[in-house]
This record gives sequence, C-alpha cells and structure tokens, in this order.
Amino acid sequence: MSSKPPPLLEIDLEWEGDLRFRGRSGDAEILMDSPPKAGPSPVQALGFALAGCMAMDVASILQRGRLDLKALRARLEGRRQESHPKRLLAVDLRLTVVGDVPPDRVERAIQLSRETYCSVWHSLNPDIEFKTSFEIQS
Repeated sequence: MSSKPPPLLEIDLEWEGDLRFRGRSGDAEILMDSPPKAGPSPVQALGFALAGCMAMDVASILQRGRLDLKALRARLEGRRQESHPKRLLAVDLRLTVVGDVPPDRVERAIQLSRETYCSVWHSLNPDIEFKTSFEIQS
C-alpha cells in the first residue's frame, strides 16, 4: 500500500516597505509587520500557528468523540529570550473548553495533539533541516 506524500508547503513573501511583508500560501494570505502594527510580527505569527494548531486538534478530537463542545478558546503566553535571537524559551497554552466535556477527554485530546498531531509543535524541533540560498537581480 503506497501512501501519498504530504502536500508541499509553499509560501511567498513580498516586501511592502519598512518591515512589512505580505505572505501568500495557496488561497491564504497574511500581512506581517515589525513592530506589529499592520499585522503580527513573525514570532506572534508563530504563536498563532502553535495555539491554532493545538486548538484545532483538540476541537477536532472532541467533536469526533461526539462530545458537547459549545466553544473553545486558547490563550498562549510565551517567554522570550532577552538578547538576540529573542527566541521563545517557554510557552504556556491555556485552553478554555465550554460544554459538557469530561476533563479526562480534554486531557487526552491535548496529549494526542502534543504527541501525535500538532505539526507546528513538532516543527519546532531542532532537528529540522534548514537551508538558505539567494539570488540578486538588478
């Protein structure tokens, strides 16, 4: 049985002046800015991605379990290194689940997201192959 490879992630960024970049990937679009005025900074976008990935996983798992999920909110707080690179050192993700949902099912959904499903969390691992290249056009 052959499995289909996952889709390739393609993102294009276009500089719009200052430190503002418009990003496109398929039909999705984001405007990133630093300092964050017109849109999130890149680190904020990373936080949105991590919180969104885990929240979507948890919502999906609870819904598939036919549980009475009425709402779900996520709040991410991240502590960053003071000097450059000002990377994330610690992340605290707090999920608020509204509905008649047993706590053990929420705990299990979070565990499944963190250990198996959340591709953003797993992409933060330091073993990612990261290449860079450039070209200059005049």
